Amino acid sequence: MFTDNFLSDREPKWRKKYSLFVVAIVSALVASLTVYSGMQSNSWFQQTTKQSKTSNSAGTTTVATTAYTSSDTATTAYNKVKNAVVTVQNLQKAATLSDGWSSFFNQEEQSSSSELETASEGSGVVYKIADGYAYIITNNHVVADSDKLQLITASGKKVEATIVGTDTTKDLALLKAKATDIKVSASFRNSKSLLAGQQVLAIGSPLGSDYATSLTSGIVSAPRRELTAEETGSSATTAIQTDTAINPGNFGGPLINLKGQVIGITSSKIVSSTDGTSVEGMGFAIPADIVQSFITKTEK
Repeated sequence: MFTDNFLSDREPKWRKKYSLFVVAIVSALVASLTVYSGMQSNSWFQQTTKQSKTSNSAGTTTVATTAYTSSDTATTAYNKVKNAVVTVQNLQKAATLSDGWSSFFNQEEQSSSSELETASEGSGVVYKIADGYAYIITNNHVVADSDKLQLITASGKKVEATIVGTDTTKDLALLKAKATDIKVSASFRNSKSLLAGQQVLAIGSPLGSDYATSLTSGIVSAPRRELTAEETGSSATTAIQTDTAINPGNFGGPLINLKGQVIGITSSKIVSSTDGTSVEGMGFAIPADIVQSFITKTEK
């Protein structure tokens, strides 16, 4: 009885130890096989991923490795035209008291009466370079009453310009300057094909040369809008309406499409209605076909 009881007490413990030993060996074998399988290139465990993970203090962020290539057509169009855009400075004789008093006392005019100062600034665009000269389109009101005209190129060079011809009813002026520092001209596109909603860009010098070659964007609000003399402040005209931001200094600069073609010359904006109601996004440009007709007539 003693022997039987002794064996019956020891046998379960031996079997438990043996079972634990077997389990340990099997676990080691499974782990080894898993690691080996994971090291194989076509293993189910080792999957190829097209994403990388970047850790930071806030956690782990998944970052796609797919490259992104920018195809910004607005930037391309701007770069195509910007060097053809100039600031137009209207220089006039400085008004001094000596001018009036000298005539009153029958004295010689002092030298200060011949000094020129910038009366206003606008924009213009070079449409042709030929025979050593650059030809520029701008607004008539930009050059009106000038004693001298000076252009500032996109690179900051100052060039003297002269007036070839003007049309007060169309608010257009054609200028001419030596092309020594002007190397780029812009191309025109017939604006009769314009559609409402088409994206457009304006390039110019809002508030003057300090903001030269500024770019604003918008859409064509109306391809053809008939403006009254009261609205334009001069005479009735046909214009492209756009919500592109146009400010004093922009006038005379180009309105372009996303192909970098001039579709109009910016000329005016409405800031309030006749009853004093303030409005926004109502800019206007002279259509390119009207501009080209003016150029053809003036160059003859």
